[in-house]
Formats: sequence, C-alpha cells, structure tokens
Amino acid sequence: MKKIAYVGCRTTKVRNASGKGLKVYSIDSDGDWNEVQIISDLINPSYQCFDKNRDFLYSVHGDINAVSSFKIEKSTGKLSHLNTVDSGGKNPVFITVDKKNQYIYVATLQGGAVSVLKRNADGSLTNPIFKSVFPGKTKENISHPHQCIWDKSGNYLIVPAQGRNDGFSQVNVFKSNDDGSLNIVNCCMAEIGDDPRHAVFHDNNRYLYVVNEKRNSAAFYLFDENNGNLMNKQKISTLPKDYEGEGQASAVVIHPNNKFLYVSNRIHDSIAAFEIGEFGYLKCNGHTDCMGKTPRFMTFSPDGKQLLVANEDSHTIKIFHVDYKTGNLSFSGKTIETESPVCVVFL
Repeated sequence: MKKIAYVGCRTTKVRNASGKGLKVYSIDSDGDWNEVQIISDLINPSYQCFDKNRDFLYSVHGDINAVSSFKIEKSTGKLSHLNTVDSGGKNPVFITVDKKNQYIYVATLQGGAVSVLKRNADGSLTNPIFKSVFPGKTKENISHPHQCIWDKSGNYLIVPAQGRNDGFSQVNVFKSNDDGSLNIVNCCMAEIGDDPRHAVFHDNNRYLYVVNEKRNSAAFYLFDENNGNLMNKQKISTLPKDYEGEGQASAVVIHPNNKFLYVSNRIHDSIAAFEIGEFGYLKCNGHTDCMGKTPRFMTFSPDGKQLLVANEDSHTIKIFHVDYKTGNLSFSGKTIETESPVCVVFL
C-alpha cells in the first residue's frame, strides 16, 4: 500500500532558499518516493499539520504573517487550496490542532505570541480569534515562542520560548478553554542564553524533553498533568565533549518505543542519540553524521523503522535505519533530493 508524504520547502532568497513550495509524494512498497504534486505559489510553507481526521492539511508561511488550509484528496494525497488567513503575528513557525478538532494554534516567532484560529465546517480557517502574547524585558520587547505542542492528554499546551536579545528563555504551560482561549498555568524559566526551541513528550506524559538551540543542550523536565507544573531535572549537551566549535541545536524527536531521543545539530551537522533511562534521565549514545548541511527537521517513518533528516542547505532528505535495541543509526542508502526541505509529514 502506498504512503503519502508532504514536504514543506523554504522558497525565499532572504533564506538563501531554492524550494519550489509544498510537495506531495507517493511512496511505494519499495520505499521509492514519487512526486505527484507541487503547490508552487506559496511563500515559505515551512511547517505543516493535519486535522484530527486527516482530511485537511494546514501550513504556516515562515517570515510573513499567513497560514493556509488545504483539502486532501485521499486517493492520491493531492491538495486543494481552501484559504489563506492572517497568522496573528510575524513569522509563524509551528502549527497544531486541539483534541476536539475545533481550533488551530500557531506559534509566531517574531510576533511574540501564540494565535488561535477557528476551523470552519469546510476545513478552512478564520482569522485569529485569540492571541496570547509573550512579554519581553520592556513593554516594547517580546519573547519568541518557537513551538506549541499538546501534552498527551490534550489539555495543556507547551510553548518553548526564546529570549534572544530582548526577551526571556522559558518553557510555558497553558490550559485551553472551550472557546479556544488559553490561560497560563506555569512558566519555567530556562537559563539566560538557552533559548528553548522545540519539545517532545514521552508516552507516559511525565517526561518532557526540550532542546535549547543556543546552548546546544537537551533538557529533561518532569511534567505533572494534574496541574501543569514543570520541574527541570537535567540538562545535557547535544555536541561531542571534544568539540570546541559552534552549533545550533534544532529538532528533537523521541522514538515510538520511548527508549531513545534524537537531537539534530546544525553547524556541527550531526544527530545526537540519547538513551532514556528508567527515570527519564538522558545518556548520550554518540553522534551520527547527518550526511548533509543544516539538519533543521527530523521525523520517523510511520512504522518507526527509519529516521528522516531534512538537510535544509544541502537540499536533501536522508533516511537512516534505527536499531530498535541500541538506538544506533545507519544510513539506508536512500536520499530524497528536494530543494530547501524543512518539514516532512506522513498522511
């Protein structure tokens, strides 16, 4: 049975990108990727998500102020554009849907906010109906939310935010209301300069792992789903001990077996592998060359047997086999060549 994959690609010269837009691929039983559609009139379709029924695809447009909705033709995976609306802030970088399939939540990095958009009956989106702003050091400044993910219960929205020069490095926890609005219930401050970027939950919903972009570290937090409290327990480098150069940690993913965590390192161009211990603590198992440049995004194949790494600046998606027992990665020999890839989602 064929699988469908969607690949978002950066498109603008400002990003030194050469992407053509949003691509649709059909993957056959031999693992060969065949391009079936390109939606080319899009600016930086840089992150995508589905609705809960997987009938619709939603995409942010990085660096501008827009979010688009698409209807999915299930037999082919092809997309039909429904509408494009305001994202509620500049440079939307992440998008997700709530557990009731009613609202879309968007993190806007330069907008300093998480915006809430309502889903219409036909799958299209409204303009933002609510916005939670992340204050900075002064009234004129903001902090910079880089992601918004739900805990496993779907009751709490976790938002890593970066301080950069004018804000605060923090991991925020929000409770959602029936009208889609958000109430903050916890703010866990990170160290100055950490700049939390992305997070991922263990299936037990108690272990939260956050990648700190600027300090090149992975942080382990204990999460209490009864009240939304977070407690930082560990911070460990994502770079080799003997490495003295620069880095920018980017993506973080946890294997479906919940035994291994992976973090991509830009500049160092590697994948750091960690073993998750009995009580959630991380132990580094080594580093793997990403076989490209700027591994911005990672995801697992639907069966968990492969790790896909989107190397933005070498225009490739590299596919690695995952050893279920050790977590070790080995290159599969499969490369998907596509310009400036920054997101991959499977239908």
